[in-house]
Amino acid sequence: MTDSQRKILIIDDEICLLKSLVAFFEDEGFTVRWAVSGEDGLEILKFEQMDAVIVDMRLPGIDGNETVVKAHALQPSLQFFIHTGSTDYQLPQPLRELGISLDAIFLKPLTDLSILSQAVRGACR
Repeated sequence: MTDSQRKILIIDDEICLLKSLVAFFEDEGFTVRWAVSGEDGLEILKFEQMDAVIVDMRLPGIDGNETVVKAHALQPSLQFFIHTGSTDYQLPQPLRELGISLDAIFLKPLTDLSILSQAVRGACR
């Protein structure tokens, strides 16, 4: 699968960071959709097949953990990457049961976004 065939959804309510992530992944050749809330992201997933979701944990409305659980129910083959500024974030049991590992957690701010893009590429083979 080429990068341009990889479709990712980025969910983050920090607009400046969201724009930066979208631009980076587009420059890397990914097809990118974005949302500023879990609810908006789930609406996209109801109608569009994605390969991966990069999700912030602190979101308005439903949080990132609940967003992941509901997104997995919509598209079980999705790969999830957690992008959070919360240094004390602990992967909750429901997410572990979905197969999400500690390797899928990335702390903000990432000084090198290529680490995240490599993880997404690897998961979407």
